[in-house]
Amino acid sequence: MAGDRPESGEVPLLYSEGNVAARVALEREVRGWSTTELAERVTRAGVKMNQTAVWRIENGTPRRRINLDEALAFSRVFELPLEELMSPPLEVLDIDSRRLVQEAVEAFYEARDARDRLHHAVVAIADHIKAHPDSSRAIHEQCLRLMGDERDARTLSSDIEDGGHY
Repeated sequence: MAGDRPESGEVPLLYSEGNVAARVALEREVRGWSTTELAERVTRAGVKMNQTAVWRIENGTPRRRINLDEALAFSRVFELPLEELMSPPLEVLDIDSRRLVQEAVEAFYEARDARDRLHHAVVAIADHIKAHPDSSRAIHEQCLRLMGDERDARTLSSDIEDGGHY
């Protein structure tokens, strides 16, 4: 189809080292990290890298090549599947939109993890009360003392009585 190919007649690569370099720069900017901070994170992920290497990957002429270990480390650091890291960035989203989405995704996972922690804690307390029924009232009083808000404490106590948070 006309318009599907660049004028040179070459088919653009879906996955390429150039895409990785562009994604590294974009993902770093979205997170508000400096090139030094990214290099430190990659090094902590197991692949020694310095700020100059990050800058040359993003901006160098010629651009610094990325080896497989580095690509995997970037994937880990950005918490992206390698295939996603190698894909062309979505051009329609600006940096502010990407930051907002990144913040929402991080908040989603934090909330999910917190709900899971709460559920496991509530189940453990419910199991404890089943094994020690005489502790029930003291546990509910302790919830009120620690939470300070009677409505929240009643909600937590209700979850405990029901045996779970979900």
